[in-house]
Amino acid sequence: MDKNVDVLGVEAQLEVLKKERKYNNALNKLKRNKTAIFGLVIICIMVFMVIAADVISPYDPNALDLGNAYLKPGNEGHLFGTDEFGRDLLSRIIYGSRISIFVAVGATLVGGAIGLFLGLIAGFYGGMVDSIIMRIMDGIMAFPFVLLAILLMTVLGSGVFNVILAIGIANVPRFARIVRGQVLVVKNEEYCNAVRVLGSSDYRLLFAHIFPNTISPVIVQATLSVAGSIISEATLSFLGLGISPPTASWGNILQGGKNYLTTAPHIATISGLFILITVLGFNLLGDGIRDVLDPKMKR
Repeated sequence: MDKNVDVLGVEAQLEVLKKERKYNNALNKLKRNKTAIFGLVIICIMVFMVIAADVISPYDPNALDLGNAYLKPGNEGHLFGTDEFGRDLLSRIIYGSRISIFVAVGATLVGGAIGLFLGLIAGFYGGMVDSIIMRIMDGIMAFPFVLLAILLMTVLGSGVFNVILAIGIANVPRFARIVRGQVLVVKNEEYCNAVRVLGSSDYRLLFAHIFPNTISPVIVQATLSVAGSIISEATLSFLGLGISPPTASWGNILQGGKNYLTTAPHIATISGLFILITVLGFNLLGDGIRDVLDPKMKR
């Protein structure tokens, strides 16, 4: 009788542990974070715009109609109005999302890949290698982010891929510093020491055991970096150093509307709102992912 009671007690405890583990897994914690879900919804809408731009765009984004320039939102079938050349603003916003988000994601991938590699090497080997790499990162970070991107664009020239490269290089130090800090902690854990004792090579130890345990903060930084890169692209395009017209991006739409703030404020306002909403979405999702991946956050 007592044995049956003990077995039932153990089974009940295991069931409780299973429920608690399921309740506190990453997906369920993310679902309970309303702000993160709100950010994810915004991002999904923007991604849908990027994918379906050819289908949902009502007009050719580059079609000129000077007779209908500066139309207010809702006039003559133009939901967001038209710009200074009579181009449909909704169509340009939709196609501009494709360029702006592509640049932001591409720059984050470039900066993340380079920064991840440099951070792993610097943290793992330490010594002179660490000092050289991190002093270079400190030198890059001494420049304000946008100023460095402007400097790189003046060297590289305009164009989508040059914008991606410039913003990506400016993002490298942030990823490198985060990864290096994680590696310095992880490489001294007991399981890493055990792997060394078993004769594992540096390559296997670094990429099979240390790297997977540094990825969580990198994911959070990548999400926030996309938001920052959208602003950087808009800044460069606004200054005339980013995406060149007639190719639509949120930055050059904003740049085109700055001269007409009194006569046609909707041009700059609408593009600015899309930048604001998208950046807000990525920031909310990034904060939510950070909370989910933080072991101290139990609720």
